[in-house]
Amino acid sequence: MPVPLRLLALDSSTDTLSVALGSGAPGAPMWHHQGPGAAQASATLLPAVQSLLAQAGWTLASLDAVVFGRGPGSFTGLRTACAVAQGLAYGAQSMHRPTGVPVLPVDTLLALAEAARAQRDAEGLALPRVVAALLDARMDEVYVALYACDSQGLSPVPLAPPQLCAPARLDEHLRRCLPAGLTLEAGDCLLAGNVWEAYADAWTDLPGPRMHALPTAPALLALAPALLAAGHAVSAHQALPLYVRDRVALTTAEREHQRLAAEQQSSPSAG
Repeated sequence: MPVPLRLLALDSSTDTLSVALGSGAPGAPMWHHQGPGAAQASATLLPAVQSLLAQAGWTLASLDAVVFGRGPGSFTGLRTACAVAQGLAYGAQSMHRPTGVPVLPVDTLLALAEAARAQRDAEGLALPRVVAALLDARMDEVYVALYACDSQGLSPVPLAPPQLCAPARLDEHLRRCLPAGLTLEAGDCLLAGNVWEAYADAWTDLPGPRMHALPTAPALLALAPALLAAGHAVSAHQALPLYVRDRVALTTAEREHQRLAAEQQSSPSAG
């Protein structure tokens, strides 16, 4: 009988910090912590990890992998999760593990989609054919990725990879990315995320079932065994965040350029 995996999963890509220990097997014991995330995660993440390890009676060196939500999401939160995952992995270096514990970076939108799928399954609701994972990217944009779903779970290979999308363009983007024969009107695509209050006015006519969901450490645990078996783990120094948006602010010169361009477009003599 195979020995259950010992996995540590953490996500601080949103305003909620999620940390969990477990094997990732359905119904297996799991220890979970949830608290304030993003910028606040830097102060609470390590204590949460230490507390969960003590509760489980595990040591850092006994872990098979450290799993983290690599993004997209909060820049500060992603950097924190990546740095902590790397530090913990290096902290378990030994003669037998010269590079420490393996690190498994997982897309946060995949974890969000898995959290939504698992919640829907637990509620006894029919599983969608596709899950569209949506995270608020601020600056009037959302992160979006689409994943195929069947009775076996989610495909980790996205139908449409994580990207930025303006709320007004989401309907068009979803229709373009759905597989042939599937439609929003038929409810083939579950829209899951943390975006509904912020962009409600832009989506009054957007069809399809909706639910609130976030990327969570338990979802990362559920995804991890298959991703590890597929060879997606890396050494600590190879673990990197996935930002999607490379920049969060414009320089003064760029803002001035945008202002002048907007004035020229609105000028009566323009065109």
